[in-house]
Amino acid sequence: MSRIPTPATIADAPAASQSLLEGVKKKFGMVPNIFKLISNSPTALKGHLDLAETLGKGALPPQTRERIALAVAEINGCQYCLSAHTYTGKNLAKLDDAEITANRSGRSNDLKADAAVHFAALVTRSRGQVNETDIAAVKAAGYDDGQLLEIVQHVALNTWTNYVNEVFKTEIDFPRVNLRNAA
Repeated sequence: MSRIPTPATIADAPAASQSLLEGVKKKFGMVPNIFKLISNSPTALKGHLDLAETLGKGALPPQTRERIALAVAEINGCQYCLSAHTYTGKNLAKLDDAEITANRSGRSNDLKADAAVHFAALVTRSRGQVNETDIAAVKAAGYDDGQLLEIVQHVALNTWTNYVNEVFKTEIDFPRVNLRNAA
């Protein structure tokens, strides 16, 4: 049970959040609990949705974005996000089990994506304290400065959702995936 109310339906959410939740429902076919919980603050919900939508239009492919989300969730110990992104990774990004396993370890079986996921994991673990060699490795794999910034923004967005879910104990509404090392 979450630590703050999770509206049961869109109609139970604050009025300013209801149209935003309708958009989530249209996009996903349902409203996952994380969005219902965040809807307690229409401002937080709009900010989250706006950033996620904008990053979705960026240069990183959807598969790489999911790979980063899996790595960050595992590192940050967020079972909700790990469960959600395992589901979306398999069903939307079409990642196979071997790839998801690699992503959870901060790696990828795809050579180019591996550099991005490894860098995202490094940024997460080091709280941004990376060095020139770390940046050079990602650039050597073919990522430009703009894509490096997007990788860091994906780390930040996913860390924020990890923290929301951990602070408020969002009820998992995806097939449950256990963390390797429970935080």
